[in-house]
Amino acid sequence: MTTPEHPAPAPQPPVPETKDRVYRSPAGIAGGVLLLAIVLWLGIDAVVAGEGRTPWLALAALLLVVPLVVAYTLRPAVFAGDDRLRVRNPLRVVVLPWGRITALRSGYSNEVVADSGAKYQLWSVPVSLRGRKKAARREARRTAGDGRGAAGRGGFGLTGQRAAAAEVADGPVRAETDRVMDEIRGLLEAREKADTAQGEISVRWAYEIMAPAAAGAVLLAVLIGVG
Repeated sequence: MTTPEHPAPAPQPPVPETKDRVYRSPAGIAGGVLLLAIVLWLGIDAVVAGEGRTPWLALAALLLVVPLVVAYTLRPAVFAGDDRLRVRNPLRVVVLPWGRITALRSGYSNEVVADSGAKYQLWSVPVSLRGRKKAARREARRTAGDGRGAAGRGGFGLTGQRAAAAEVADGPVRAETDRVMDEIRGLLEAREKADTAQGEISVRWAYEIMAPAAAGAVLLAVLIGVG
């Protein structure tokens, strides 16, 4: 008696990887692009039209300034994935598994605190005191308007219930960067206990930024010194 052969199960399609959420500063990017345009325009003009040591001084200044402008304006970003938070700051990249993060703080700057006590600032999510004041004024106006509307309706009836439900759903008016921090905190609370969200914290210095800037600084100092 032969044992019937069972067909092999059909291969399952691979589970697509969830893309990281990326948080960057639009104002920083816009300012960086504008500043780079000005620096390159002045530097290239000095290289082309300059005389004597001026082209070399301009090249050295470009080698120093361009990487720093890129580092502090275009480079900063925060990548929030299912398992870790990757913080790309001007001069280093920090990768923190969710299980190693103890807090996300918002004061005069936004920062992440590791279980070792180390703190890392989130350069791409800057605190805007002006944005907070603007959000507070909008919240005050909304609260005052809701109070007047509830008083006019007596606070009862289907319309009043819908307005109250909408207010609860919308929540208080928050500044943009504060909403970003709330979203990252939600990811932390949801993923910090996951097995895949554990591991070691890694810190890598941005030598691709530091090396050309240091070379430009040395070259500029030499040119000025021998002048």
